[in-house]
Amino acid sequence: MKLFKHYVVGLPLVTAFLLSMPAQADGLDSLSKFLSTTRSMRAEFSQTVTTPSKDSRPAKIKISTGSFSFIRPTVFRFDYAKPFVQNIVADGKHLWLFDADLNQVTQRNQSQALGSTPAALIASATDLTTLEKEFTLKSEVTNDGLQWVSATPKSQDASLQQVRLGMRVQGDAVSLAQLDILDAFGTRSLIKFERTDINPKYLTQAQFSFVPPKGADLIKP
Repeated sequence: MKLFKHYVVGLPLVTAFLLSMPAQADGLDSLSKFLSTTRSMRAEFSQTVTTPSKDSRPAKIKISTGSFSFIRPTVFRFDYAKPFVQNIVADGKHLWLFDADLNQVTQRNQSQALGSTPAALIASATDLTTLEKEFTLKSEVTNDGLQWVSATPKSQDASLQQVRLGMRVQGDAVSLAQLDILDAFGTRSLIKFERTDINPKYLTQAQFSFVPPKGADLIKP
């Protein structure tokens, strides 16, 4: 009886303590804020691509580095520097892929090429409602200091199984820290962003134009 009495008396103190604690935003809250407050971004990245083992062959790992930038909601670019030079540029109308080693440019219609892609998640969408038309979104709980959201494409024809977005929350600021991409063939691509600039004034639309290099083969699938 005394134990029960002490328990009941202690409840108001516990309740007051919990109410005084700052609310912890979950992944969806952080993603929503990232989409609404980040008009543009530039960052350096490292990308680790792991191809699953198959037919007794071991898994393959490939590491690339480069820079990434975007201005919502129409333009972005991935510029790979190592180990090979490649450029992926969305100029608002077309999506360009330039492979320097092959001296080859592939041009696609941007609106048709994006759809359920990681680029649609981080560079094109401006709110959760837009994303939820293409993806099923869910917050994840981890202990790595990041706020995570898993995004599963709703389209049965999607080339992706899942994309996970890890966001870093520092005070009122939310930045994209990691992208963990699993494609339909089981290949995993982990992209980590560093030296991130949010809404930098030096980014302009002109920096997202692309002109095929002279002499490059142009492919329009």
